Amino acid sequence: MAKLHDEVTAELREWIGKQQMFFVATAPLAGDGHVNCSPKGTDSFRILGPNQAGYLDYTGSGAETIAHIRENGRILFMFCAFEGGPKILRLHGKARFITPDSAEWNEYREHFPQSSGVRSIILADITRVCDSCGFAVPEYEFVQQRKILKDWSDKTGEAGVIEYQQKKNLVSIDGLPALDPKN
Repeated sequence: MAKLHDEVTAELREWIGKQQMFFVATAPLAGDGHVNCSPKGTDSFRILGPNQAGYLDYTGSGAETIAHIRENGRILFMFCAFEGGPKILRLHGKARFITPDSAEWNEYREHFPQSSGVRSIILADITRVCDSCGFAVPEYEFVQQRKILKDWSDKTGEAGVIEYQQKKNLVSIDGLPALDPKN
């Protein structure tokens, strides 16, 4: 049975910290726009307060999350227990993103591990915290985090990553603005 919480409790925070993967879902306002759900890994998610969370957003082939946040701010983080007892946790919220050229960058960046290829930090004020049973979620054994993105961004270098972002991350698949162009 689903249970609502007023905030991300210490117990939920501890449980989140043990999860190796989470999902981020966003959607545009347009009814014919594409809903986006992205799996995320690495040590990239943080609870920053009882009703605030954030994660490192790495460079990718698209920028749907940023575009949807720019348009309407709606976001959902979902965690599933793939090992141990069953549980699903959903954190609904209102998000914003900050990029390395933002005044707040250093304030928030210190909460996350150093790594290459970071495009932004997604921050969300959590408005709804709900857990549910997860009885139908299969069990998996965690092997390791993949290193392909890190290896690519290390090899490509900061200037190359920015160049890639300027080619691939300025608009969403629906044509919504995402990252700002660099001059």
